[in-house]
Amino acid sequence: MKIAIQYLNDSNGTTQAVQLPLSDWEKVLERMKKYEQSLKLKSDLKEAFEQVSRMKKSKRKKQTLNEFLDEL
Repeated sequence: MKIAIQYLNDSNGTTQAVQLPLSDWEKVLERMKKYEQSLKLKSDLKEAFEQVSRMKKSKRKKQTLNEFLDEL
């Protein structure tokens, strides 16, 4: 994605801000939203696999999928 960015500098030439068209900003926000959703899914899956691993090591009675769904 090519974005037309304008840099705003102070009197010393130090960049203080950037400016971009609203349509480009909306695209950036949408892409960030997708990345956040992807990261959340990966995090949730990692936690689920860790829980399964702990359950396999546990001696407690395991709940079946049908039992879990019946609780909903």
